Amino acid sequence: MTDLLAPPTADGPGDPPAVDPAGPAPRRRARRSGPRSTLTPGAGLGLGIAVAWFSVLVMLPLAVVVGTAGEGGWQRYWSVVSNGQTWAAITLTVGQAALVTAVNVVVGTVIAWVLVRDSFWGKRVLDVIIDVPFALPTIVAGLVLLSLYGPHSPIGVHWAFTRYAVFLALAFVTLPFVVRTVQPVLEELDPDAEEAAASLGAGRLITLRRVLLPALVPAITAGAALSFARAISEYGSLVLLSGNRPYQTEVVSVRVLSFIENGNTASAAALASIMLAIALVVIVLLDVVQRRVSRRG
Repeated sequence: MTDLLAPPTADGPGDPPAVDPAGPAPRRRARRSGPRSTLTPGAGLGLGIAVAWFSVLVMLPLAVVVGTAGEGGWQRYWSVVSNGQTWAAITLTVGQAALVTAVNVVVGTVIAWVLVRDSFWGKRVLDVIIDVPFALPTIVAGLVLLSLYGPHSPIGVHWAFTRYAVFLALAFVTLPFVVRTVQPVLEELDPDAEEAAASLGAGRLITLRRVLLPALVPAITAGAALSFARAISEYGSLVLLSGNRPYQTEVVSVRVLSFIENGNTASAAALASIMLAIALVVIVLLDVVQRRVSRRG
């Protein structure tokens, strides 16, 4: 009787295994390690060469410029920034570069659209001429613009030695950037997607915002970043056309050269580091805009 009332202490040889009422113990998940490298020995060697070459050409010179800019301490750095002539050159350069970039975003996208989607006589000639600012030396570009918009202009437009001259020179040397970044994307973009959106009742504005912009914004922002960075560093085409008038048409590159010619290397490096910081901020902002627009699309 006592044996029947006593709880079993162990499973018999023929009894089923006891089941834990709490259920089976959860399995421990294996810890996920970080992303595994897929570099082969040859690819690793190529990466090392690329990083070393990039460091020699870009990182080391930039480090030297920043180090030279800090030689005189914050007092000298601030004296360069707060100088009226230097500040006028910064505002003129950044303002005109931003204006030119905005124009290039619109005009460059339109030109790329025409070259890809339309057929007309002289299309190939126009496609070749767009690359002329890439191949033409900037001093020659300044001479060409001076002959067209200078005192002896054949069209009667005298814009040399004015702010208009700065805009013209920057627009000339930065024109191809947006065109050449947007054009390949448009060539790969299937027009059937636009036709499908139109067949579903989407208007042109919705098609532009939902179909075209998500695909074009990365290319447009890349071209805009290249255009702005090229504009704030332009020198050759402005030497002849702008006149380099202090407080009026003097740009940053000319101001840096004047510092170097006077033996003031620290001030030139300080001004160069300021322009480097401005370029980095603009590039980061454009990248943020690109990601947000692409995500919404």
